[in-house]
Amino acid sequence: MRALRLAASLALLTAFAAGPIALADGPAIGSPAPDFQLTTLDGKPFSLAEAAKSHKATVVMFIATKCPYSNAYNDRMKSMAEAYDKKGVLFVGVNSNVSEPADEVKAHAKEHGFGFTLMKDPGNKVADMYDAKHTPEIFVIDAQGKLRYHGRIDENYEDASKVTSPDLRNALDALLAGQPVAKAETKAFGCSIKRA
Repeated sequence: MRALRLAASLALLTAFAAGPIALADGPAIGSPAPDFQLTTLDGKPFSLAEAAKSHKATVVMFIATKCPYSNAYNDRMKSMAEAYDKKGVLFVGVNSNVSEPADEVKAHAKEHGFGFTLMKDPGNKVADMYDAKHTPEIFVIDAQGKLRYHGRIDENYEDASKVTSPDLRNALDALLAGQPVAKAETKAFGCSIKRA
């Protein structure tokens, strides 16, 4: 039994000596963001690589129609997309839930006045590429196509007036100022993505 514990400890020490252990299958901060092509809900082709090249930053938001956490951020997503659009930042919404058809996503967007680009992710392929697990879950990609932020919008889904850690806003402001993102990863929370 002691020999087994010693062997396990040695294996763990060897792994740590070799470098950080990846806890997720998604892209690491600073690495190239996986490119994807989808069709927007209004029938236009969308390429992340092309979008990244023509914007100072691209915000990919995994969102939902039925999730109360995602819906709690509807107004914040809408107003941030509008405010940062003027600064050269593109916001895009990706719905990967197999349980939420395109017509429902369109109706939901219209009801909440979303002005940002929206897409369905058939077979949750994009969610799998990013290892996205929640709605909402955010990925910020810079103009060179590298991932600069991953996590939540902020820490308080219940009340926007009580937010003390506006993580997405902080990340975008740092990027636009040419600064490194101080808190590049935060813990996303919300409903699980309903995969096919």
